[in-house]
Amino acid sequence: MSKRIVVTGIGVISSIGIGRDDFWNSLIAGRSGISEITSFDTSDYPTHYGGEVKGFKAQDFLGAKADKMGRASALAVACARLAVQDSKIDLKLIAAEKKGIALGTTMGESQVLEKINAAWFKEGEGAIDASLISRLPANVLSAFVAEDLGLEGPNYVIPAACAAGNYAIGYACDLLKLGRAELMLSGGVDAFSKIAFTGFNRLLAVAPLKCQPFDKNRKGMLVGEGACIVALETLEHALARKADIYAEILGYGLSCDAHHMTAPHSEGIKEAIEKALKVCGLSAQDIDYFNAHGTGTPANDREECLAIKKVFGERAHQLPVSSIKSMLGHTMGAASAIEAACCCLSVKHDIIPPTINFETPDPECDIDCVPNVCRRTPVNIAINSASAFGGNNAALVLKKFVQE
Repeated sequence: MSKRIVVTGIGVISSIGIGRDDFWNSLIAGRSGISEITSFDTSDYPTHYGGEVKGFKAQDFLGAKADKMGRASALAVACARLAVQDSKIDLKLIAAEKKGIALGTTMGESQVLEKINAAWFKEGEGAIDASLISRLPANVLSAFVAEDLGLEGPNYVIPAACAAGNYAIGYACDLLKLGRAELMLSGGVDAFSKIAFTGFNRLLAVAPLKCQPFDKNRKGMLVGEGACIVALETLEHALARKADIYAEILGYGLSCDAHHMTAPHSEGIKEAIEKALKVCGLSAQDIDYFNAHGTGTPANDREECLAIKKVFGERAHQLPVSSIKSMLGHTMGAASAIEAACCCLSVKHDIIPPTINFETPDPECDIDCVPNVCRRTPVNIAINSASAFGGNNAALVLKKFVQE
């Protein structure tokens, strides 16, 4: 387990950009991807905005293959292709059984389920398109990626809700360290979900217009969609093929606070962060950037800030902490994977993206949230923190790679 794991490719599809460069340029510009929802009628809902990906046409990426997939699967396959392309790796040079995929998700193929439900409700069971059934189970997300790229190695979907991306990346790193794979593609995916949109509206957790993490007057989260997959290799493997390296993944920490099905808890968040630091042999003083879960709900931001204060003490007020959900909305199972890509690019380029829409400081969230404008500053080590319903918490630690 002493092998070092590095990120050599990034594939991302989000409401602020498709592909690594568009995504990153939008992030550091503080560009919002929030718009009026167009994928279904929201007239019966109290809110009408979200982080939909407007420019993604599956057929443009996948051709006729897209017709056999749900939207989430298409997002995953397209991101996997982008990650492989970005890594410049020749898949033919790796044995099929040594190439794998691990994906996180919250909703799975929710849009497929919605189509099945609509047909059943309107016309009865006999009206359901039988081909939809094979597109529904959550395992198809990784199965379609494996089929498309010829990955015959480890194949997993980890449904750890909104921390799933970090869970999947951490697990993929373990598989590489154990020698069970030479290349792992890993990340998270969720398509825009009417089910999730309905659920969060019923929980009164959705903001009317904008997401304002850590702001005193924050009104909630915004549902989003997207996908991110990174290419992971051992350092030895990456150096042997002279790959460009974005960052090294030092380790991760997990916890389940077992506190409440939907409410976050500072102790559980704190435990995941402290486990990650311990596994990586780091102290709180070593962290240069904290990428927050930062949903913009009153409870999440309060509890996350309390956890940061418990871990970092007095330094919590100076540590740069930002939430890119202010720009993207909450992409569910894709969230922490997209945020992992953000951390990779932050340590690569020494730029911290902002928390946009910040207007009024909150005494309970008295942290440096990098308000509204990106910050150019040395970033050697970053933590990517994620929390999820059910009390699942995951903290991933990433470090700048310097050729020795």
